Amino acid sequence: MNAPSSTYGLSREARNLHWLLANLVEEVPGVRSVVVVSTDGLMLLSSDTRHHAASSDPAAQDGPKGSSADLATIVSGVGSLTLGAAKLMDAGGVKQTMVAMDEGSLFVMSISDGSLLGVHATPDCDMTVVAYHMALFVGRAGHVLTPELRNELRRSLEHAQ
Repeated sequence: MNAPSSTYGLSREARNLHWLLANLVEEVPGVRSVVVVSTDGLMLLSSDTRHHAASSDPAAQDGPKGSSADLATIVSGVGSLTLGAAKLMDAGGVKQTMVAMDEGSLFVMSISDGSLLGVHATPDCDMTVVAYHMALFVGRAGHVLTPELRNELRRSLEHAQ
């Protein structure tokens, strides 16, 4: 699979993260959309090339309301809520959160630098397969997601808008 054209001019590490994210969506059955959100709640990566504007075609909408920005907001909020709950319960760090709904599933997994990986999946997805592939992504992405790379990813999203 080739990296999306939106990765032109990015560093090798940034292109690799884009490739890993696209691969997660394409290879894991039931995954609708994926985002990586920084510790301060800003979207760093998105599987939706239309992340800045929701499509007017409802059939083309995969994520919440068709926008990865909406998914990033949800992931950031869920991450903050579960981190607060873990602190109140004196339970340590949050590794993963899963929300099963009638019409979909939401997975949120911590990345080593404090960023979050969020996945919106179909209600009939195999949750263990999704969680396994998310863990693979986190293992591969966690050690390269440096402050410099996060800044590069933010700038690339800003220029895409």
